[in-house]
Amino acid sequence: MNPIFKHGPSPQHRLALVLLLSALFIFFDHKLASFETLRGYLQSIVSPMQYLANTPKQVMRWTTENLVSRTELLTENQALKMNELRYQEQIMQLDIIKQENQRLRSLLSSPLRSDIKKMVAEILSVDSDPYTHQILINRGANDGVYEGQPVIDDQGIVGQVLLVGTTTSRVILITDVTHAVPVRIKRNGIRLVASGSGRIDRITHAHVPHSADIQSGDVLVTSGLGGKYPEGYPVSTVSIVLKDESRPFARVRSTPIAKIDRLRYLLLLWPEKPASMFAPKAVKEQQ
Repeated sequence: MNPIFKHGPSPQHRLALVLLLSALFIFFDHKLASFETLRGYLQSIVSPMQYLANTPKQVMRWTTENLVSRTELLTENQALKMNELRYQEQIMQLDIIKQENQRLRSLLSSPLRSDIKKMVAEILSVDSDPYTHQILINRGANDGVYEGQPVIDDQGIVGQVLLVGTTTSRVILITDVTHAVPVRIKRNGIRLVASGSGRIDRITHAHVPHSADIQSGDVLVTSGLGGKYPEGYPVSTVSIVLKDESRPFARVRSTPIAKIDRLRYLLLLWPEKPASMFAPKAVKEQQ
């Protein structure tokens, strides 16, 4: 299609005119600073467009920074939570260690005579049979443990070694129905026999005459008779004394001083010589 209007300067003339005008504008602007005001107006007009053109870049930068900051905060928060859990676990472990140290200190500060060797033992398990009160400890023949050896806690008598293995031993408690220990009243020296009742909070005393001077609250200690337990260790505290004249003997019960239901660490006692070592000598002397 042919153009309607063919009149006008040629492209070469137009180019020459533009170049001439450009040279004139450059000359006047450089020498006379004629376009400073116009340039300011043009800059004011263009500035909003520049801001608008730069907005997507700013938005992307802000979004990226916020996303990175949020991710970092989440990561840091998670790390702080993990550290808090670890610290809490360490605090609990520290509390457990403090409690164990306190138990051991109480145990080692129990009234022991200097002529008696002692060894700390830890309970491994408790017999689940409700009719027997026995526990398993982490000491055995390798540690010099022997049958009949007395066992105490930081308060008083716990029981005696029943069976000895190589590295473990079974201990029968003073509350077991098959266990009995000779005792005496600390206040006046009257001798009794403390027998287990099958309950961790009760010890019975049979064949106590009505005339016996025994009162509720009296402390019973080992008498040393029988050669199993050293003399003078606390066993129980009298809780009930019933003197019914219609019965041949008074009814006496006591409560163990040792914490039978909270045992963790125990002390094994060695007299100057184990009881088993005295027996052959005694037989020899009798012969």
